[in-house]
Amino acid sequence: MVSTESTNEVVIETRNLTKVYRDFWGRQKVRALKALDLEIRRGEVFGLLGPNGSGKTTTIKLLLGLLFPTSGQALVFGRDATDVRKNERIGYLPEESYLYRFLNAEETLDFYGRLFNMPRAVRRQRTAHLIEMVGLEWAKRRQLKEYSKGMQRRIGLAQALINDPELILLDEPTTGLDPIGTREMKDLILKLKEQGKTVVMCSHLLADVQDVCDRIGILYQGELKELGRVDSLLKVREMTEIRATGLSRETEAEVRAAIERNGGRVVSWGNPTTTLEELFLKIIEQSEAHPGQRVRGGADDGR
Repeated sequence: MVSTESTNEVVIETRNLTKVYRDFWGRQKVRALKALDLEIRRGEVFGLLGPNGSGKTTTIKLLLGLLFPTSGQALVFGRDATDVRKNERIGYLPEESYLYRFLNAEETLDFYGRLFNMPRAVRRQRTAHLIEMVGLEWAKRRQLKEYSKGMQRRIGLAQALINDPELILLDEPTTGLDPIGTREMKDLILKLKEQGKTVVMCSHLLADVQDVCDRIGILYQGELKELGRVDSLLKVREMTEIRATGLSRETEAEVRAAIERNGGRVVSWGNPTTTLEELFLKIIEQSEAHPGQRVRGGADDGR
């Protein structure tokens, strides 16, 4: 169980973070990220959503220190993201895992363990544990060139966890997985949260994000358009839903009578939710109709 104190600790903070790509002559070519202000706390699963070209990958690369910001600042564990020493505490699964095709799973994890100067006994223990965790024990001695795309994602996740990181960045983690593998991957993400890890995931599969994320941020054309808790953002606030059970016959009759007099019938009570896909498309539509403005859905961003 993650303590309240640790949950409130800010692991990632961006302040007016901006990235502009320029051409050979220094002229502005693409503004990939525009004044991003964001806080991600320890122990939460945060989803970063957006269509292609919205700035998700640029944000991840800025956090890893692989890119330098044009303006603004990104802080990870309180350090500037350009300080590569903080990467020892980070695990990263890119959208395309660039692994050595002629190594098997055990050799791959041992290789990455060596990069972190892990003792041999620790490498062996972590390798065995992670291979079992991602469900590849049956194929641990097969060369990676024989792996399917789904199997490559699994071993990619294992290598991202070899150093037992505090922060895990996942780019499209369920790509190539079948429904069972997708469910297992989401269960693994939830298990990482239970261990107190902080997980940031980018995905186009909105249902996957809805299943595992505590909060989400939606990017469009480099701008943050929405930020908040998933359960709060998906509420349809102009509708009321009633769900009743265990009522006495007299009370149920009174409620039913009152509603039926107005042409309705009791089904549920509360705030029904839309889907993350519908929310996502609505925000993109409104962003195109009103460029430069942040979409306000009236939801609490969890701060």
